[in-house]
Amino acid sequence: MITESFNRHFLFVITLFIFALIPCHAKKNKTVNIWAKTKEMPGTRVIMEVTIPDNPCGTAVIICPGGSYHHLGIYNEGHTTAKWFNSHGATTFVLRYRVAKDNYHYPAMMQDIQRAIQLIRTNAGQYKINPSKVGIIGFSAGGHLVTWAGAFAERVNELEKIGIHTDVSLKPDFVIPVYPVVTMQEDIGHKWSRKSLLGKNPSQEQKDLFSMEMQIPDSMPPVYLVACHDDPVVIFENSERLFAALQKKNITCTFAQYEWGGHGFGMMNNKFMQAFHWNEALYEWLKDLNFLP
Repeated sequence: MITESFNRHFLFVITLFIFALIPCHAKKNKTVNIWAKTKEMPGTRVIMEVTIPDNPCGTAVIICPGGSYHHLGIYNEGHTTAKWFNSHGATTFVLRYRVAKDNYHYPAMMQDIQRAIQLIRTNAGQYKINPSKVGIIGFSAGGHLVTWAGAFAERVNELEKIGIHTDVSLKPDFVIPVYPVVTMQEDIGHKWSRKSLLGKNPSQEQKDLFSMEMQIPDSMPPVYLVACHDDPVVIFENSERLFAALQKKNITCTFAQYEWGGHGFGMMNNKFMQAFHWNEALYEWLKDLNFLP
């Protein structure tokens, strides 16, 4: 009798534990190969992980993990970020853009981010989003990529270059670079990212063209910039230069800077997050701009 009662109690507790692990708001997840139906890019496979919350608010967020344009930090910068945005009703798209470890360099990454924006806006109804609420967040080299997407959307169409016609705007509605690679100049540029993006010996013209502090247009979308003074990977002055360029152009911009936190914290529940809860300030910014409820 005691054993039977214990077993029933044990099973009950285990059942409660399992149900506690199941999110209250189930998500609808799928992956999309963004180049699957194009004749122009046969055999190219780039995965976008799509998560639609049960109660979508209409905002789409493309997430570009970092990794020096060489690899991708999918978990700490991709999946955790998607989970946070989903909790606020945003539909998320974790973009596994092409990188140097697979022998890809410019313009592959830029083609991928513009293709993602195109597909999301074209299929807005399917993804339950408002096509005028498509934002992008990127970390480290991903921060450089999303800044490029905002700065060059109305100047360079990498899709048209390869014969893909676009009927929708490729300009994101907001840009969130987090501890971003910004400059390609020799003094403070992140050498690994520059090599992965542009090759071993880029020209000065190429360095200038991909130094984001030199390329901010008057039409740049709103920017929320995040960086830490003690970043040991991407020198903090990268973000200072970007912020100065944004201010010079009178772009709507917030620079959230922290004394410590380093690099690569993403949206994980780490010491930096516990100390500063940096995403709470980001939420208020997005709410003020009517991108999150």
